[in-house]
Amino acid sequence: MEPTEQNLLVVVMDVNPAQKYVRSDIKSFFHVVDSVLTFCNAHLMLHADNKVCIIASHVNQSHFLYPLEIRPGQQSKVTRQTDGQHEVFLELERCVRNQIKRLIMDESFGKFDSSAAVIGANTATCLASSLSRALCYIHRKDKETRPGEKLNSRILVVSGSSESTAQYMAFMNGVIIDACVLGSYATLLSQGADITGGINLRPPHISGLLQYLMWVFLPDVTLRKQLALPPPDPVDYRAACFCHRQLIDQGHVCSVCLSIFCKFSPICTTCNAVFKAPPMVLPKAKKKRPAAGNI
Repeated sequence: MEPTEQNLLVVVMDVNPAQKYVRSDIKSFFHVVDSVLTFCNAHLMLHADNKVCIIASHVNQSHFLYPLEIRPGQQSKVTRQTDGQHEVFLELERCVRNQIKRLIMDESFGKFDSSAAVIGANTATCLASSLSRALCYIHRKDKETRPGEKLNSRILVVSGSSESTAQYMAFMNGVIIDACVLGSYATLLSQGADITGGINLRPPHISGLLQYLMWVFLPDVTLRKQLALPPPDPVDYRAACFCHRQLIDQGHVCSVCLSIFCKFSPICTTCNAVFKAPPMVLPKAKKKRPAAGNI
């Protein structure tokens, strides 16, 4: 007897107000939210056993938007059908919109200075933390799987923030990742998608985001081989140095912990290993040419 397959989709949605498309038009953010909700509903409609989890990635923090944790002694609210909408879809939409509303009221949507010329590390989206939460959630759901059931899980990242190479190591310790980039080329997201066998896509227009989500990211991993998907963009596989967090072409690697540095250092700042300085190379003495008459 074949095991019953369940598909778990974990969506990591970037809600950072420092995203370029949000700073240019705040209405685009709510269009992205609507597209993600419709996409999640479509995933739930594919099979009765399909599950969805949505995580909001913000500045130096991340939050579960759906499902919410039910604390001991707390009773879950029963969602009743209204206007012919399915109870699961209604609960998903209400929960996500209410949680995003709390983030907007509590955090920096109203306080953020959209006229700032430089978006620094203080406004970087904490994608590594969100992916760690997603992995923990997947692991917990996998442990709850009953005998005779099989859980297929994947992660979709919807982000328009400029990448932070400071999260390089934490980001690369993940699993299957799909990347929907709503801005310029994101090196870490493209590397993560390529390494884990996921899809990396940059929609040309946010107005058509839902069509790309339904066409490219909705099919299961086993069905993607049978589809004519857009060709992937070339992946920049340069590593980020541990000293300045910059992508480099050539560098120095610690033989103990494999940390990468753009310049030689006698002491590894990661594991404190001590190295010998490279030997001085003396210039070779030039041979004197014999005079023209002495041959």
